[in-house]
Amino acid sequence: MSDTHRAPDEWGDIGHTNGDTSQHRDHHDTVDRRGFLSCMAWAGTGVAWAMRGGVPTAFAMDTIGSLPDAERRSILFAQISDSHIGFSKGANPDVAATLQRAVDQLNALPVAPSLVLHTGDITQLSKAEEFDTAEQIIRGIRTDRVFYVSGEHDVLTDNGAEYRRRFHRSSSPGWYSFDHSGVHFVGLVNVLELKAGGLGALGAAQLEWLTRDLRPLPTSTPIVVFAHIPLWTVYPEWGWGTDDSAQALSRLKRFGSVTVLNGHIHQVMQKVEGHVQFHTAMSTAFPQPVPGTAPSPGPLTVESARLRSLLGTTTIRLVPGARALAIVDQTLDGTRVDDSVTAVPPAVATRTAPTQQLNRASQSPFTVRIDNFQFTPSAISVPAGTTVTWRNHDDVPHVIASSDGRFTSSRALDTEQEHSAVFKTRGTFRYFCSLHPKMTGMVVVA
Repeated sequence: MSDTHRAPDEWGDIGHTNGDTSQHRDHHDTVDRRGFLSCMAWAGTGVAWAMRGGVPTAFAMDTIGSLPDAERRSILFAQISDSHIGFSKGANPDVAATLQRAVDQLNALPVAPSLVLHTGDITQLSKAEEFDTAEQIIRGIRTDRVFYVSGEHDVLTDNGAEYRRRFHRSSSPGWYSFDHSGVHFVGLVNVLELKAGGLGALGAAQLEWLTRDLRPLPTSTPIVVFAHIPLWTVYPEWGWGTDDSAQALSRLKRFGSVTVLNGHIHQVMQKVEGHVQFHTAMSTAFPQPVPGTAPSPGPLTVESARLRSLLGTTTIRLVPGARALAIVDQTLDGTRVDDSVTAVPPAVATRTAPTQQLNRASQSPFTVRIDNFQFTPSAISVPAGTTVTWRNHDDVPHVIASSDGRFTSSRALDTEQEHSAVFKTRGTFRYFCSLHPKMTGMVVVA
């Protein structure tokens, strides 16, 4: 890989390479449950940024018109995330409409953002027609360019080949950088090598590239890093974090202003650690539960009248002298989000209830049910020559993968889809979901 890397279609300045020699430090960035919940809020995804002096400060979209001309003209870029085009379950049967609503809000800004960042999960199942729909809607944003990073849903079927063909015309796995208005933007990929438990991973090659990319930059350069899975450990039980994020952050510690933008968890999370400011965005498609309030992550189903109040936009600007992100969220229905809100009330937001009555196939001892991010039964004993079938009852896709390659892995299984494998020889066959590696199971052939 070369030491320089242009943005996907050579728009903007060349992203530099770097070899930061700063010492690695341990990065214990988990928080206790009370502290975590206190910083969560159900709010939106579209994020309008104004880079002024390299330090971000937020303002509500409905106040932009009253700002002085210089401040309104300082809007630089916007963020949207987790469109999940192709999703059509009860949590949101029309994700295209809610993405369009977010686009309309961005277009209502008095000054168009120069660029837009999409932080992954553009699609639900990485199908060509889903990418087509997303591109058509996003193309309607009043902006010069849209930059993307992939989510795990965008690389389901071909390890990201279709995503890269459309959005990253390069032979690299998808990471890149570019400069704009004195700010250095770095797009990272942490969904191609998920670790045990589902944590994201950057990998040695990408970390080496990041070191080279940052090397020539003076410490006064404002840095914006964007990736899909959060670059700090939000909730490891659900895989909400990146396994080697500490190594990436150690390479950024010499810079005076670093902003890290992510999606994936479908809810607003803000954290400031020294000079690094973190913000995760809401999905334009559906909310997910606050960790610990549901058996597993996944789409939350609410009554349709409330859905847009749980999705929306966020606006942020940069002013000299400030340190912490001051982010004001606005929902898609136009209301402001109270900072005290930490979760959707249980009475109006619950995971789609798992089917309690097993169908005839599920009553067979050779059928494995996938529900609430679990294989049931997790271990099954069968005679040689048996066909074992997995059936997905979750609202999210799963991929059945052999731990040692001894049987054929499945395609991405959407809701109510099945995969079968014939076990002809004796032995123990371990498997897992390659999208959610914490999900494991075992077939013992007697």
